[in-house]
Amino acid sequence: MEDLSKYHTLLRDPARRKIIEILAEQGKVGFKELRQTLGLGVGTVYYHLDMLSDFITQDKSRKYMLNDRGRLLYQSMKEGKLPPTLYDKSAFSDKIGKWIFLSPIFMKTIRPERMLPISILIYILGGVGCALADLRPFLFLYDFSFGAYEFEKTVIIYLIGWIGLFLFIDILTYILYKRVGGELQLFTCIGLASLPLAIFPYFAMLLSYQVARYVQIAFQAWSLLLISAA
Repeated sequence: MEDLSKYHTLLRDPARRKIIEILAEQGKVGFKELRQTLGLGVGTVYYHLDMLSDFITQDKSRKYMLNDRGRLLYQSMKEGKLPPTLYDKSAFSDKIGKWIFLSPIFMKTIRPERMLPISILIYILGGVGCALADLRPFLFLYDFSFGAYEFEKTVIIYLIGWIGLFLFIDILTYILYKRVGGELQLFTCIGLASLPLAIFPYFAMLLSYQVARYVQIAFQAWSLLLISAA
């Protein structure tokens, strides 16, 4: 078996180890079943699968399974040959990262109908906030320069922007991965991911223009990270 120390970063994530274990125990697993078992968002599962691409493959029906290297890796995991530090799930940085990416919340979107009302409220919260703060919204950007449109128009433009992003991501996912279904979960996840930018207008009303610009950048980056994990 090749030196596993270089895979420390790759395998430290418990979700990736879980994927290896699931595929080893079940043989072949479809994406939907894998996602439901892991309790993670669509984008997050695809990210982990991409990171493990050297160890997994797909059959003609596009189900995932371990390749030879993956089976050797699983054998090493079973025999305890991996560094013990890989299994330290209580690391402070891991806990912080889990909440930065809102992982516990995204896990609940496996049943998207439960989180959909919250997601819709976040969309509305952002639109109303833009109108109240006199901001012109455009996805991840807020224009402070010219003032907002009429109240209703600002809310509608905000909502159209995020709905457009949902459609773009859904089409892109189909083109790249040939994935169909899961649209409700994706829509719900994007709504949750928009939370930082939805609450930003309320901060903007309390902060000076100079400070608000920097806060906006931080919230933009946070939302981008959440969307990548959705």
